[in-house]
Amino acid sequence: MIVAIEGIDGAGKNTLVGRLREALDVPVRVIAFPRYEVSIHAQLAREALYGRMGDMTQSPYAMATLFALDRCGARDDIAPRDGELVILDRYVASNAAYSSARLGGAEGNPEVVQWVYDLEFGRLKLPHPDLQIFLDTDVALAAERAAGRAAQDATRAKDEYEKDDALQAHTAAAYRRLAAAEWGGPWLVTSDADRVIEAVRALFGAGSEDAI
Repeated sequence: MIVAIEGIDGAGKNTLVGRLREALDVPVRVIAFPRYEVSIHAQLAREALYGRMGDMTQSPYAMATLFALDRCGARDDIAPRDGELVILDRYVASNAAYSSARLGGAEGNPEVVQWVYDLEFGRLKLPHPDLQIFLDTDVALAAERAAGRAAQDATRAKDEYEKDDALQAHTAAAYRRLAAAEWGGPWLVTSDADRVIEAVRALFGAGSEDAI
């Protein structure tokens, strides 16, 4: 089974992933995107987000392509092994949500959403997740968490996306639209970690999205 955890910066994705690992009595493997430690495409994206790639961040399509290629490099690792649950900390929907927010603001941009779908699930042949979870954390609370994280750890300084409060709010709205449309597969929208744990446990046990 493949479960993707989505949310804006500071939503609590890392904490939720940790709780899932502890709570589920199944083999769990976690892949966090972007893979800054191992992927040249992710590293280039990070350089751009900190202003070290000229005007690269001015193109949502260019940034989305780098993030997509990072995931493509992990395609074989994403496929679950027998009896295994693969948890993805961000996945294809993050590209769709952020790109839509960057190009369309509060209203979003359906064209780039479709472009991301065609690129990642189509041309790059990334597997669809069995469940996508949007951790629907209050935008102000998420911003507070991100600021606190940056203050405590110099290596977690805010990048260009994280500094933009409006972008974070618009991205949250974009995620909700994706979930409502069941974009890329089934979704669960919640801020309740216990509900997520129960949904994933039921999904894994039943082997079907009908367990949600």
